[in-house]
Amino acid sequence: MYPVISRRAGGVSIGINLNPNNACNWRCIYCQVPNLKRGAAPRINLDRLDTELRYFLREIIHGDFMEQHVPPEARKIRDIALSGNGEPTSAKEFEQVIDLIGAAMKDFDLPDDIKLVLITNGSLVFRSAVQAGIGKMSQLNCEVWFKFDRASTAERQRVNNSRISLDKIRNHLRIAAPLCSTWIQTCVFQINGEPPSDTEVRAYLQFLSSLIAERIPVQGVLLYGIARPSLQPEAPELSRVCPPWLTTLREKIQVLGLSVRLNP
Repeated sequence: MYPVISRRAGGVSIGINLNPNNACNWRCIYCQVPNLKRGAAPRINLDRLDTELRYFLREIIHGDFMEQHVPPEARKIRDIALSGNGEPTSAKEFEQVIDLIGAAMKDFDLPDDIKLVLITNGSLVFRSAVQAGIGKMSQLNCEVWFKFDRASTAERQRVNNSRISLDKIRNHLRIAAPLCSTWIQTCVFQINGEPPSDTEVRAYLQFLSSLIAERIPVQGVLLYGIARPSLQPEAPELSRVCPPWLTTLREKIQVLGLSVRLNP
């Protein structure tokens, strides 16, 4: 459990880390997790998670956490986010975790505008238990932030160390988007001083266009750059793209008819 001031959320995000073992089925080269390894979440102690979540909610709502740690302009709970140090949907208890969070949100009478956010690479959405959990999130003002960083096979292998195909990504979006409000989450950066190539950008936009043509109901794109150093071996090769480049990409996405939330 880790409350943070989230630039993407615009306030306090209560993070729930289902991967304290630093294990993920992908290895994104911009990841900030130390000693990242391939694998899945460990078994989750649901009683401990419930205790920790309720403790943090009490501290944030009734204690002095906001005054002590949060600037005045950000003193608002924006969301409870399932993220952390790996792929959260790899937890076998994922559906039960959603039940637990929903009960806590109800007991603390949290405002209706507080979201439950799942930050995911989307690769395990085909599992029935994951679908059941996301379906339950739909009752909790949910958002799924579905990672899609690169459109070409070579670039996905380079950036995410994943061999997942575009067809599988599209299929997983077909599953997730009707269940819960789903945003494409894209991290953009330079590798060895070069931003994504024109060919890569065209392929990326073409994929987004295909989602629109197929009427897969994605809400838009969360477009962001790297704000903190990567802790992966490729870190020295990575740098931020210049703001005009990112703005141009945003405009190209908007031309397609998709909303864009930009955090450079």
